[in-house]
Order: sequence, then C-alpha cells, then structure tokens
Amino acid sequence: MSLAPTRRPLWAILLASAALGLAACGPGDKAARPDAHGEAGAEFERGPHNGRLLRDGDFSLEVTIFETGVEPEFRLYAYRKDKPVDPGQVTLDLTLTRLGGKVDRFGFKPQEDFLRGAGVVAEPHSFDVAITAREGGRTHAWRYASYEGRTTMSAAAAQAGGVKVETAGPAAIAETVTLNGRIEVTPEGKGEVRAWYPGRIMSLNGELGQRVRKGQILARVESSDSLQTYAIPAPISGQIIEKNSNVGDVAYDRPIFVIADPTKLHAELFVYPRDSERVRAGQRVEVRSLSGTDRILATVESILPSADMASQTQLAHVHLPDGGGPAWRPGLGVEGAVMVASRPVALAVRTRAIQRFRDFDVVFAQVGDTYEVRMLTLGVRTPEWTEVLGGLEPGTPYVADGAFLIRADIEKSGASHDH
Repeated sequence: MSLAPTRRPLWAILLASAALGLAACGPGDKAARPDAHGEAGAEFERGPHNGRLLRDGDFSLEVTIFETGVEPEFRLYAYRKDKPVDPGQVTLDLTLTRLGGKVDRFGFKPQEDFLRGAGVVAEPHSFDVAITAREGGRTHAWRYASYEGRTTMSAAAAQAGGVKVETAGPAAIAETVTLNGRIEVTPEGKGEVRAWYPGRIMSLNGELGQRVRKGQILARVESSDSLQTYAIPAPISGQIIEKNSNVGDVAYDRPIFVIADPTKLHAELFVYPRDSERVRAGQRVEVRSLSGTDRILATVESILPSADMASQTQLAHVHLPDGGGPAWRPGLGVEGAVMVASRPVALAVRTRAIQRFRDFDVVFAQVGDTYEVRMLTLGVRTPEWTEVLGGLEPGTPYVADGAFLIRADIEKSGASHDH
C-alpha cells in the first residue's frame, strides 16, 4: 500500500526500510506477509497481520490481501482500542478505482476472526482505495492510494527516450522453423584483383586488411608478351581480405588481392530435409545473433537447389540490410526463425514489448502520461507477435518500443510489489 502516517519510532522506520530494500518477492514471503502490496519502501502503520492499519478514533481496521494457496483476496480485521472486534459486528464496503477509471467493488462476509472479500483482487494491485466501515452505530471512511508498477512520464520525455505506443488487438501469429547458419559476404560484395595478361608484378599498393576504394590502383604488372607495364585498379570498394602475391612474383591464374565489401552481407541458413518442403523463397525470417541480443527481420531470397553431400542440407540465402553493425560479421554463426505459416488470434502484442516484472511477463499500459504494468497470460510466442490470453483488454494502448525505459523508471521510483 502507499504512504500513510506512521506511529512507529524512528529506529523502527529505519529498520523496516532496510528490510524492504532487501526483500525479494516469492511464495515464502507471501506466506509471511499476506498484505505486502503497494509501493516498495512505503511506510504506514501495520497491524498484527502485517497489513495496513487504518484508524478513526478508537476504532481501527487492518487491510490485508491474502494470497497463500488461494487467488488474492481481501481479508480485513477490525479492532477497538487495539483489541479484536467480532467481524460479525462490522459491515464493510470497499471500492478500487484503477488507472483508466475501471472500478472494482467488494462486499464482505465474516469468517473466523476476519471479514473476507467476495472476489479476486486482480493484478496489478495498483489502485485508489475507498473503504466504508459501519459498527456500533458509527460510520468510518478512509481513502488512500496504493500503487505498484506505475510511473508518470511527460510526452516529451517519452519521445526523447524512444517510447512508442501501439494498441493491443488482433494479429496474425506466425509459425516458425528455426535454422542455423552463418554470415557471409554476398557474391556481389566480393572482387578479385587479377592480372589481365600474364607477367611480373612490378609494384603493389595494398596490404591485408586495408580499406580501398573502387578504381584505386593496387598493382602494376609488366606483360610477358609486350613488356609493357599496366595498372590494375580495385574493382569494388571494400577491405582487402586476401593477399596472394608479392613484388617480383609472376601473376597469372591466381588473384593478387581479394576485396570484400563488409556492408554486402547475407545469412546462409542450412535447410535440413525435414524442413525443405516448408521453407520457401519470399518468406519472412528473423535472423538473430547466437547471443540473442541482435535481431534483424529479413526475407528468404533464394534456396540453392543442390544439397551438401556431407550434411545433406540446402542453403537458404537471406539478404541482410547494409550497416547492420558489428554483430553481423562474415563467418559469425546465426539463427534464423523462418515464418512458414500464420494463424489469426484475437489479441496479441509485440514480442519486443514484453518485459519481466516480479514473476510476471508484462506490458506497460498507457493512460495519458501514466504507464502501468499489465500482467499477462500468454499463448503462442513468435519473434514479432505474442498471443495474449488474459490480463489485457483489447484496445488498450501499450508501450511497444522503449518498454525497458518504463521498467527502469518504475524500478528507480520503487513502485514495485512490496514483498
């Protein structure tokens, strides 16, 4: 729950704050602290059951959310002069107003020594709370905020941070086949510097690893027939990856230099016989580094008809856009998730939007300048879309790009589940 006046001495506040900073969310903690919802580090008076204690004169009410072995439910304890009151003598109404205006109302019935709320307290446990209690001919009322997984960010700050919002709705979920492969320079990205006529190499103007531009003179050769010296330019711009001759050698059937353009790359994916009938040119594919940190959406350009004798695989060529960065270097291993089929689903979100919050997969819903977690029940997951089975209403604006920034802001502010 959120901030409220405390009656604790200073040493107790400092001790409690330290404990909250070290606490971790888990089933053991839920059993020990049945009402531990709200802003992490928030201080308020707690009752004997570790819930928020609300006072009005000599009457007090302890609010807990109990979730040990059951779906989260309200359990409230009544006291007069800090002594337990028979729950049958108290009637309660509790209203939760959530971000966006949705209202949940709870009635209560006495059970053992507490009043038990009728219904599940749905995640997230983030809301404005209004409670009315009646006992002994008196009426008591309280209001307070209890937020978790919520933060506010101006539109300008969100835009500067790369936050982009989409609306949750139907999508076509792709069925994928995962292939292994490697990054290679395309045939168009390679050039050989060869002697036009056999002869002795008189001079060389290139070293292994040197960057050269198209038309730059890299060698001069004296023709064995005419004894005339002619210049050989670089056929493409790129980097020298092979140097096979030295001054004085006779140039004939071997390239003097081999040049590669590091921006002209494709992925060569190995297609095994079991997948050959499903993988086709033109299909979308997500190429990802073996670490999983770098991903590119591309298209299967072509599949070579011949198979490798040793591995019995065909090669699928996938063009990679220029300037992919250091993750895409010739020779590096990659994975490719080829989208071979698709089916419509009623509700989906971008896979990249999903973050971890506590023990949940979440997205961050947007209402104005406020962002808040939505705990999701997920179905089929693909590189682009993930099916949502519960936890999010269709039509909800959610953070599709920059979700990590929202999560970091929430973690920084401490607006997390207080277990």
